[in-house]
Amino acid sequence: TAGEAAPGPSAPHSRPGLFYGSSSAALRLIPPQPLTRSIFPLSPVSPAAERIRFILGEEDDGPAPPQLFTELDELLSVDGQEMEWKETARWIKFEEKVEKGGERWSKPHVATLSLHSLMELRTCIEKGTVMLDMEASTLSQVVEMITDNQVANNMLKAELKEKVTYTLLRKHRHQTKKSNLRSLADIGKTVSSASSPTPTHRNLTSNSMNDISDKPEKDQLRNKFMKKLPRDAEASNVLVGEVDFLDAPFVAFVRLQQAVMLGALTEVPVPTRFLFILLGPKGKAKAYHEIGRAIATLMSDEVFHDIAYKAKDRGDLLAGIDEFLDEVIVLPPGEWDPAIRIEPPKSIPSSGKRKNMFSGGDNSQMNGDMPHDGGGGGGHEVGDELKKTGKFCGGLILDIKRKMPFFVSDFTDAFHIQALSAILFIYLGTVTNAITFGGLLGDATDNMQGVLESFLGTAIAGGLFCLLGGQPLTILSSTGPVLVFERLLFNFSKDNAFDYLEFRLWIGLWSAFFCLVLVATDASFLVQYFTRFTEEGFSCLISFIFIYDAFKKMLKLAHHYPINSDFRVDYVTQYDCLCMAPAILGKTLPMNATWSSLSEKDCLKYGGELVGKACGFVPDITVMSFILFFGTYSTSMCLKKFKTSPYFPTTMRKLISDFAIILAILIFVGVDMLVGLETPKLIVPTEFKPTSPKRAWFVPPFGGNPWWVYLASALPALLVTILLFMDQQITAVIVNRKEHKLKKGAGYHLDLFWVAVLMIVCSFMGLPWYVAATVISIAHIDSLKMETETSAPGEQPKFLGVREQRVTGLCVFLLTGLSVFMSPILKFIPMPVLYGVFLYMGVASLKGVQFMDRLKLLLMPAKHQPDLVYLRHVPLRKVHLFTFIQILCLALLWVLKSTVAAIVFPVMILALVAVRKAMDYMFSQHELSFLDDVIPEKDKKRKEDEKKKKKRGSMDSDVEDSDYPYNEKSPSIKIPMDMMEKEPFLGDKSFDKGEKSPAFLDRHTSC
Repeated sequence: TAGEAAPGPSAPHSRPGLFYGSSSAALRLIPPQPLTRSIFPLSPVSPAAERIRFILGEEDDGPAPPQLFTELDELLSVDGQEMEWKETARWIKFEEKVEKGGERWSKPHVATLSLHSLMELRTCIEKGTVMLDMEASTLSQVVEMITDNQVANNMLKAELKEKVTYTLLRKHRHQTKKSNLRSLADIGKTVSSASSPTPTHRNLTSNSMNDISDKPEKDQLRNKFMKKLPRDAEASNVLVGEVDFLDAPFVAFVRLQQAVMLGALTEVPVPTRFLFILLGPKGKAKAYHEIGRAIATLMSDEVFHDIAYKAKDRGDLLAGIDEFLDEVIVLPPGEWDPAIRIEPPKSIPSSGKRKNMFSGGDNSQMNGDMPHDGGGGGGHEVGDELKKTGKFCGGLILDIKRKMPFFVSDFTDAFHIQALSAILFIYLGTVTNAITFGGLLGDATDNMQGVLESFLGTAIAGGLFCLLGGQPLTILSSTGPVLVFERLLFNFSKDNAFDYLEFRLWIGLWSAFFCLVLVATDASFLVQYFTRFTEEGFSCLISFIFIYDAFKKMLKLAHHYPINSDFRVDYVTQYDCLCMAPAILGKTLPMNATWSSLSEKDCLKYGGELVGKACGFVPDITVMSFILFFGTYSTSMCLKKFKTSPYFPTTMRKLISDFAIILAILIFVGVDMLVGLETPKLIVPTEFKPTSPKRAWFVPPFGGNPWWVYLASALPALLVTILLFMDQQITAVIVNRKEHKLKKGAGYHLDLFWVAVLMIVCSFMGLPWYVAATVISIAHIDSLKMETETSAPGEQPKFLGVREQRVTGLCVFLLTGLSVFMSPILKFIPMPVLYGVFLYMGVASLKGVQFMDRLKLLLMPAKHQPDLVYLRHVPLRKVHLFTFIQILCLALLWVLKSTVAAIVFPVMILALVAVRKAMDYMFSQHELSFLDDVIPEKDKKRKEDEKKKKKRGSMDSDVEDSDYPYNEKSPSIKIPMDMMEKEPFLGDKSFDKGEKSPAFLDRHTSC
């Protein structure tokens, strides 16, 4: 807890600046200690890198250093006489300035510093007072200890101590507080234009000396900026200014032992940990301002921030500045405008690469940096969920043990407004899907299964799965291949006089048995062989089906309500439709009715004939339906992105984004009601009874078919089992992707177990079979994504993960079951609005899919292609070849599912794994490691940049930073170490055998 003594004689690298007596002959812009990237032999002095490696490499069991709020206060004059400290800038991640004339904060921007100010700052730290772990509780104590230290070390004249103390304890005026004396625009003068305070202007008492409040003021406590800071944040205060009573700069850097509240010193009521003080002679206010910005920017830098907390002496701080200089990028002065404020980047590169370089972290391979050992390309990291235990039901038991501790939190974690928006959104998607599928199933099975069975089955299967399944974020639904199988099975049963529901029951029982065998034998471990190639092929197919079906339903609607394309306004008098009596009268008309007064329906009912040009067309409905369809889709997309817009406060933006789909539906339901056209509406069953009067709610297992059918059912059950396994597990893989940051683990075996059990239940009740629905599950996850609530100004909110819970799924399926009783409300929703939701889900599920990015590359000239990580390492022709193979597989799957051969669709999905394996002979493992991986693009790019920055030796660095990937077959140049010892580089005489730096040898041993 002691301050350091005054530094010794000037270092040879000193340069003229704020400090007098510097050697002008040594004017250089390089740090005194050699940079770690120098091409020259290092001096015997330990470089900055060695010191930082020691600082950051120390094991520290304590918590990580807290976030810092840095405030820059400058000494300004009030009415040319009294002085006060005025806040001029602040930092958390990025710089915000007080606009001189606008009395407002600027937009956050990247701080641009001059190299001169950084070098001056380095000199300040080297020559000024550095006091680490000071024990003080008030600003007065801090100032007294600093001034006493400077007087003791002959850095400050004793007679000036009182004036310095008086200056440092002046009032602080923050941007939240407007001046009572004059406007901010007028407070532009510095102390250089003011006379120094004299004893006649004040009484030298403790009250007048300390003009700053010891307690936080009301403006501080009410400051809404606190929402941007985490709870454990601490402050770093930078005070700079010019006075006329000093002949040399007064510099101090202080770190307090414990962060303490220093009254009204800081804009926000957070405890102060660091202080940097710079008072200097008149005439250099701009230089002081730039040095203040430099130290504030350094304190917001993650690496220097850690060094400042862990530093033990002045040398550690200097090493931190040297490391910062090592990473600084210089822009030529004549080629850019320093007045331009650089917008914060959308994604900030992690400082981990810099920390890892010094902390002794291992140079572990990043996923995708190098080809995977053993071949096979990307694949999944084999976690506990996918390991083959070799025990009976071993995987299932592990899944249960893994999920049990989270069962209570799966309900408590749902208490958030976001869960409500997810429930409403997924409910409407599920209801639409159930109605659509139920209608198609009714047509395919002669109403042996219909809309009501679809509703009931969705409610029972989905509800039980969300309550007890391994991954409750997965939404169960019926799928297209199941519909094709049901149609074929019904036609086969009808042709052979079999009882359809009984035959189906036994197929369901056999399939459930096969699934339980797969669960018992840990067959889900095969999921690890589903690479990105397989996942994208399957998920894109399902997404395209959603998009295709949405447009198909709209075109069918347009066919049902045809438009008169020959309509001309001039001939509007010719468009009419009359009901004419038939040539031979049949049915008698009702009392007081004439043929011309009948409606279209009644006219046809009584055998009349419709005559006129308008009879074959329905005006307005098709156009209005397409307006509702595209309006719902486009509004949903726009509102979903609203959280990144500049309008409204953050909370409101996030709320609008969370409820985007619900708001879009409400808006266009309102538009439809306002216009009043008879657009097709959502119709749900109003009675709880089987669709067909020929069946009951329980299917008897015996009596309807010959005994051998019970055994023969095992053959079609094999196909159903493959379908269930592939559909369920590929969707589970997509849901459990690493980029979703799920923390409660997966449950592949447990999920498949419940799918099998639910299949038995649905088979006995004559309900449709259910499996994980890819698009709706992705939409469910997307609606539950969490982001940081406190982000620094200018910083994009960070994705934290997904709100993992069971409540949203349970409520969705509970509401689906109750939809029979909600018909009076649901009947107001137009079907085109729900088709628009279908289109949104299909398009949204394609977001972030690498296949879609590669499709766009086919249409882009090379100079306009984005900087995608795989384009850095894989030739463009190979990228296009990979894309073409995926397109071909996708087209084959589409054709297959559209024909009668769709029964073998699950087998063809399985064939994608074989196609991917065959691609090992067309692509190198290095290429496949970049094209076929489940790591999200942005993370992979970040890791690629980290890899390039890592230093595994000067030669390795040169290779990594080049535009060409490292080639193992290229010849390497080996220089013996003894030759290096005998022949120093560039004739450096000082670099002899006795003066070699261990850091230099460490970095060059890879040669």
